[in-house]
Amino acid sequence: MHTNQKVMLRVKGLDKSFQLRKVLENLQFDIKMGDRIGLVGSNGSGKTTLAKLLLGKLSPDAGMIEIADHLKIGYLSQSIEYEVNEFGQIHSYVDKDLYQYTKELGLNKAYDWNPERLLHLSGGEKLKLALSNIWASKPDLLILDEPTNHLDFKGINWLIAEIGSFAGAVFIISHDRHFLDQAITQIIELENSKLSFYNGNYSDYLLEKQKRIESQRHDYNVQQRQIEKVESQMQQLKSWSDKAHRDSTKNGSGPTKRQNGIKEYHRVKAKKRDSQIKSKMKRLESELTKNRIEKPAEEVTVKFQFDASGKRGKRIIEAKNLAIEFAADQVLFKDTQFYINHGERLGLLGDNGCGKTTLIKILLGEEPRFKGEIWKSDSLQIAYLSQDVDDLPADKTALEVLGYTERDCLYRARTLLANLGLKEQLIIKPIGTLSPGERTRVKLTDMLMKEYDVLILDEPTNHLDLPSREQLEKTLSAFTGTIITVSHDYYFLNKLCDRLLVFDGKKVKRVEKKPDEYLNPVKNPETNEEALLLIDNKIAVILGQLSMMDQKDPQYPLLDREFNLLLKQKRELKK
Repeated sequence: MHTNQKVMLRVKGLDKSFQLRKVLENLQFDIKMGDRIGLVGSNGSGKTTLAKLLLGKLSPDAGMIEIADHLKIGYLSQSIEYEVNEFGQIHSYVDKDLYQYTKELGLNKAYDWNPERLLHLSGGEKLKLALSNIWASKPDLLILDEPTNHLDFKGINWLIAEIGSFAGAVFIISHDRHFLDQAITQIIELENSKLSFYNGNYSDYLLEKQKRIESQRHDYNVQQRQIEKVESQMQQLKSWSDKAHRDSTKNGSGPTKRQNGIKEYHRVKAKKRDSQIKSKMKRLESELTKNRIEKPAEEVTVKFQFDASGKRGKRIIEAKNLAIEFAADQVLFKDTQFYINHGERLGLLGDNGCGKTTLIKILLGEEPRFKGEIWKSDSLQIAYLSQDVDDLPADKTALEVLGYTERDCLYRARTLLANLGLKEQLIIKPIGTLSPGERTRVKLTDMLMKEYDVLILDEPTNHLDLPSREQLEKTLSAFTGTIITVSHDYYFLNKLCDRLLVFDGKKVKRVEKKPDEYLNPVKNPETNEEALLLIDNKIAVILGQLSMMDQKDPQYPLLDREFNLLLKQKRELKK
């Protein structure tokens, strides 16, 4: 970073509290021309609050923000309704730049959109309009809060390219690791109301942070040992001082003068010990005031893969009033509510074209055109196995594609590949020579090796033979995270899934049954008797009608069809 960069915005001693909780404390930093800063931190750490302070939408409790003269800031908030309203207001006149941006982002003919169309925008469309608006305003500084939420791949790539060629400074709040890796050259982390600074992108930040934590842990342990040593010395001095105090008050034998002399000797000794303790205590307090090393916060690790520790039952996904339609006459589902807990295995059941793949895309964040809400737990890692297995590099071997070099990881990868039925001689062959089923196993191994907490599997057994299917079932049964699967292999579904999401009557509903229980409900004997009696009565009535009717009668085929249907129902009930 060049030192002669022009400072666009300077933050000095910034403090902010809400209801006695300090959110930001003594923040100091500059934003300079050309900076690409990513602000990261956990939810609720104060990132959006800091953005609003920089914009003047909030006032600090202490400190100041100096902004360069005539600085124009382009701001994207997490709530993008304001920007969309603004688009509606400027929509009345032609802004070539604005419509050039909307076109680049894939919003076709946005210049033709009427106010009614603006009321029915998807999250992705709103975001693209807001970004187009910001770029058309020619800002000097961009402050973007979660700019890739709802953004499709095209939009993200456009944003990365635009940021790359942008002359001003960029300050971005994001949890999107790929985006931060591509667009950012400096990371600021907001944690416990304070800032830490890292050069490089998100991946560089993770490595550097790990090094800092390890260094801090080492220094903390060294200091703790030093504190223990000093405290042990003080404890020893205290026990000697206590003894000297006791000896100074003892009545001994011999002349009074000699006794008083001994008492005085012990009194002086006790005083000296007390003074030494005070001195050591003062030195320790002074050292800790100046150089106290805090214990590093325990890392929040999400290890779902083969670790069920306390996570089971925790809600991770929730849909409220979920609906999607691609036209007035093409409603896939509506008024849909369901939830998914950690560790559950759910099968998606429904006819072809009912919207199973669309729902998967919604869960993956790849389909923004839905209505309602889809809530996902923070930092949820979702892996998706699609039916497409042609996206692996054909010239690389399975082991090269997996990319593991450490001995432990290699051993685990080989074991998983073997468990999934991929023999040793196949994992050193180019992917291009492997069958679709063998490629599926490579992709599954990659998913299981990484610490995902949700696996979404689309027809995972399509290319697998029977022994491989059994091996897959065993491997997946050892996975402690959540599995959502679409499969026409009901045996596989039954073996794996303990509950369902069923597409029925333009709704998706959660069913607490295994596929077999749902598809073949257990018959109640008493109810069966009544149903059989009812069917027999209907059959008798229809037979009577048919016997009196000419076969050319238009009603005859309808009654005949109903008769055959009743016979089928009777056979089902008798099973």
